[in-house]
Amino acid sequence: MAAPPRRPTPPVKGGPRFNDLINSDTVRVIDDKGENLGVMNTREAIERAAEVGLDLVEVSPNAQPPVAKYLDVGKFKYEAQKKANAARKTQKVQDVKEIKMRPNIDDHDYNVKMRNVNKFIDNGDKVKVTLRFRGREMSHQQLGMALLVRVQEDMKETAKVEAYPKLEGRQMLMVLSPK
Repeated sequence: MAAPPRRPTPPVKGGPRFNDLINSDTVRVIDDKGENLGVMNTREAIERAAEVGLDLVEVSPNAQPPVAKYLDVGKFKYEAQKKANAARKTQKVQDVKEIKMRPNIDDHDYNVKMRNVNKFIDNGDKVKVTLRFRGREMSHQQLGMALLVRVQEDMKETAKVEAYPKLEGRQMLMVLSPK
C-alpha cells in the first residue's frame, strides 16, 4: 500500500523543524548519545524518538538527506537562545567619534586632539576628523589638506583611512578606522 502524499507544512516560527514539521521522507538519524543510526524513514525515526521520550529535531536541513537528532525541542531552543544572547553581549558596537579642527590650529591644540584620536582608535571606534573653514580660510584649502595629511601620517601605525579627505561645503572630512 502506497503512503499518502505528504502535505506541505507551514513554516516553523522561531527555530528548527521537528517531528511532523520535517518535510523530508528520509533523514540521517543521530540518537541522544551521539551515535549515528544511519538513514531511515522519517515516520520510523519519529516513533523511535518518541519511545525514548524525545523529539526528532532537524539539525542540518541542507544536507542530503537532512540530519535529524533525538533532542528535547524546548531545551534545544532555550540553549540556542542563550548562545545568541551571549554572542550579542560580547560583540563590540563601533561608534563614530568626531574630532573638530581648524586649518590654523596651534601645535599644542593639535597634540591634544591627536591624543583623543589615539584614545578613540585604541577603544576600537572610528574617528571622523572634521576641518572647518571660516571666512577667507576657504581660499586656502591646501592648508586644510596638508593638516589632514599630517593627521593621516601621525596615525598610520594604528589606523587606516576609511574615507579620504573630501570637501563638503565649508568642511573637509576624513574618516579613520582601527587597523
